[in-house]
Amino acid sequence: MERRVVITGMGIYSCLGKTMEEVRDSLYNGKSGIIFDPVRKEMGFRSALTGNLEVPELKGVLSRGQRVYLPEQAKYAYMATADALKSAGLDADYIESHEVGLLYGNDSSADAVVKAVDTMREKKDTTLVGSGAIFQSMNSTVTMNLACIFKLKGINLTVSGACASGSHAIGLGSLLIKWGLQDCIVCGGAQEVNPYSVGSFDGINAFSLRENEPTKASRPFDRDRDGLVPGGGAATVIIESYESAVKRGAPILAEVIGYGFSSNGDHISVPNVDGPSRSLEMAIREAGIDIRKIGYVNAHATSTPVGDKNEAKAIYNVFKDYRPEVASTKAMTGHEMWMAGASEIVYSMLMMQNDFIAPNINFENPDEDSAKLNIPAQRVEKKFDTFLSNSFGFGGTNSTLVVTKFKE
Repeated sequence: MERRVVITGMGIYSCLGKTMEEVRDSLYNGKSGIIFDPVRKEMGFRSALTGNLEVPELKGVLSRGQRVYLPEQAKYAYMATADALKSAGLDADYIESHEVGLLYGNDSSADAVVKAVDTMREKKDTTLVGSGAIFQSMNSTVTMNLACIFKLKGINLTVSGACASGSHAIGLGSLLIKWGLQDCIVCGGAQEVNPYSVGSFDGINAFSLRENEPTKASRPFDRDRDGLVPGGGAATVIIESYESAVKRGAPILAEVIGYGFSSNGDHISVPNVDGPSRSLEMAIREAGIDIRKIGYVNAHATSTPVGDKNEAKAIYNVFKDYRPEVASTKAMTGHEMWMAGASEIVYSMLMMQNDFIAPNINFENPDEDSAKLNIPAQRVEKKFDTFLSNSFGFGGTNSTLVVTKFKE
């Protein structure tokens, strides 16, 4: 018999805030976290826009030995995970005596690689690269560090699925719990924010050029969108079986009831309509609910011309004449990439807990496809029990999650 999968804790480190309360307030007020970064301009970037995030100072929090292995994105992930474990009531004693798993989305560690290669080229001596370089530069850097720091003993795996990584981590974790292979898993996604990690995106004209008005640059679904804005940070969601949560006396925040996935089987960077449509349909089918139960759709929409257009078509294909609010929090955060699938679950959870839908800011003029959707440019005060969240990535990887308020 398949087990129920519940959410018992959350943590986030985002350009919208470093605590759940700060992030909730930013969402409620439609506050953007996007800025102009002069350093990027000096480096030759076409677009110097980015999510505004400072790297946490962990001296005095972690030992020097632990800190030396942490690249930027793993520091964000540490902050988010420490908060999530605390909110779920998972202390060191429990973790020591149980197999708590770890599935985290990450698909780059560019800054660490660049620094190591620069040292080798300049010094002509590999011993000067430093003992931490290998662990910082591996794609699995987040999971290997978090597993050792928090002493997690269950599954330990990085999910590398482009901009759907964080969502796939939660979805795959839910399957392991549903099938009885794990009782509790720390899931999430992390994204480095340094210029090296996104320079190649800038080079292919992927970014918005609205540098004179940073907070208005990311405009998902708007007719005049001209590209995405990079962002990042980390978000962690603790998921576990209902039985495990009850036995621990843990707070049950919500239930993951649907996970859908697909591949476009098409162009490496241009999304189509069929793949996303199948991902949505699978998630809703697995959730076993009528689509009219879904009160909010958190769109992937990154503010790119083709991506938003095809997602709008896919959402319309699935929902037809039913028009729940559809909005993209990326209007405020920019595209948080490997982190986005996890952070947007947190953002949507905060909305569901506090009875509102954050505005799709900068949505001023719909295009032919977005006009068919119910996209709120202003905050909507609304109680809803269930939401659907989309995450799509390069290579045509798609992930959709359906989450609902927990009911006995």
